[in-house]
This record gives sequence, C-alpha cells and structure tokens, in this order.
Amino acid sequence: MIKVERLVKKFGTTTAVNDISFEVNEGENMVLLGTSGCGKTTTLKMLNRLIEPDGGSVFINGKNILEQSPETLRRGIGYVLQNNGLFPHYTVAENIAIVPNLLKWDKAKTQKRVDELLEKLHLSKDYLNAYPNELSGGQQQRIGLARALVADPPVLLMDEPFGALDNVTRSSIHKEFKALDELKRKTIIMVTHDVQEAFELADRVALMDKGKIVQIGSPAELLFNPTNDFVRGFLQEQRLQLEFKAIKLTDLWEHLPETNHKTNTSSLPAGMAVWSALETFKFQKGENLNVLHQQNKEIKTITFEQLMSAYSHYKNLQPHE
Repeated sequence: MIKVERLVKKFGTTTAVNDISFEVNEGENMVLLGTSGCGKTTTLKMLNRLIEPDGGSVFINGKNILEQSPETLRRGIGYVLQNNGLFPHYTVAENIAIVPNLLKWDKAKTQKRVDELLEKLHLSKDYLNAYPNELSGGQQQRIGLARALVADPPVLLMDEPFGALDNVTRSSIHKEFKALDELKRKTIIMVTHDVQEAFELADRVALMDKGKIVQIGSPAELLFNPTNDFVRGFLQEQRLQLEFKAIKLTDLWEHLPETNHKTNTSSLPAGMAVWSALETFKFQKGENLNVLHQQNKEIKTITFEQLMSAYSHYKNLQPHE
C-alpha cells in the first residue's frame, strides 16, 4: 500500500532523513520508533506532503504522491496529531465533519457517519455540541481519531497520537485502538518514541537513528535478532516487559499443556500477546483460562504457572548472544 524509495530531507546542512526505503503492506500497522531528532516525524510528514522531500519517491496504492495535488492527496489519508489538532472554536460535530464538508457530503450522510464513529469510540452524542476544551485529554484524542477516520481513508498517519495522555488513559486507549474494527482494515504508519507503545501496537517496527532506518522487523525479530549494538541497547532497559508484549500465545502453543478440559469462561484468542494474557489473570475468577487457536480451533486451558512455564521454555529456545 505504501512504498518509500530512497527518501531524503535536508534542513540547511543537517540531513534529517538520509536515503531511507521501506514498504508497508495493506492492513499493516508500521511503527516508526526512535528518539527525538531521529527523523521519524519528518518521514511521516513527507508521506502526505506536509514536508516536501528533497529526493526519493513515495507511492501510495501505486500512485506517486508528487503527481497529485497535496490537497487531493491529504483527503485520502487520515492524519492524527499528538495534541489532537482540534480547532478550538469548532464544536466536536464541526471538527469531525471538516473532511466530509470538503468532499461535499450531504448532511444526512455526514451525520450517520459521525454517529457511527462516536458509538465505536465509546463517546456520547451529548458531546457533539461541546467544544474541545470541555473534554478530557482522552476524549479529545478519540475525537481526533474520529475526524481522521470519518471519510474512511485507506491510509492513516499518526504522529505521537497518545503522547499527551496520562498513563492510565493511554493504556485504556491502546486497548480500544487494538479492538477497533475500523482500524483493522487500515494501513497505518505511526510515529512514537515510546518503546512499549510500539511493541504493543505494531505489526512491524522501523527503528530509526540519525535519519536512517537501523532495523525493520516484527517486535520479536528486533528483540531476538537485533541487527547491531544500537538495537540491542535501545531495547535493553525494558526488555522483560517488551518480551511479554512481543511474544504471542501462538508462539508458546506447543509448550502449553495438551488439554481439552474446558471451564465456563470464554476463550482468549491465541493471537493475543503474553502481556495481555497475564493482565487477564488478574481479573479472572478461578485459576484457569481457555485459549482458542483460531486456525486449528483447538482449545487449551491453562493456569498462570503453566503460561509462565511455556514462556520459559520458549525463551530458552531463542538464540542467545
């Protein structure tokens, strides 16, 4: 869906983005990760021409972005900013309807789509006539997401979208983000400097440093097959928690007990990260959780101890440096 070839951007004598190339598949969530000044936000802004590149090419859905007007390009791309970018003197309804108005949708179509998104994002219609400063940070961020999604663009660019939120709100919005069906059919590029956030939300991570991509891969690939000392060092401090987020129950499947014993509780999907499964134990009555493998429809019932034992087995089989 997105193909970037040899992209370059210079500001004076500083090369902010230095000859980078990558591809993002349709329906994939790619996270550009790195410290401040590594070039990730500049890269993102070149994709919708908020910043014009000095060299290289960008293709979105097979079309060269430089062959379209910036306005036409941006109408087909959702864009979510760190501080939500809402217009303070517009109501919530007016903020969400900006792109539909540009596209000349009729009022009924706009209203139907706005109502649909509010419901999906767990926001009351009572907020429609409110102004952004009357909302909490989490509510403002949901409105910013609704505005980006309203015209149903195939591509979504997100620049530190949860950066301004407190940790509790952030954790809750991460869960909603992963569950939202609207986002599962989007191609997403997200910028963050938060390693935990990247590992929780990304299909693949592009780790950047000094204007270059150091390594692209799944969270597990970056952890267990780091390209160099920079990647290793970048992830080291939070490694245990990152492993819990990178390793999924499907990875542990052969190490989980062979059992078809079933409790009355509903089943967790085996595609879930170990981290999410561990969180579930805290709220579960009784000792067992059912895990459903979506492909072979097999169900395994596990205890906390069995999950941790399977995790240890899996870890011991990974390459050691």
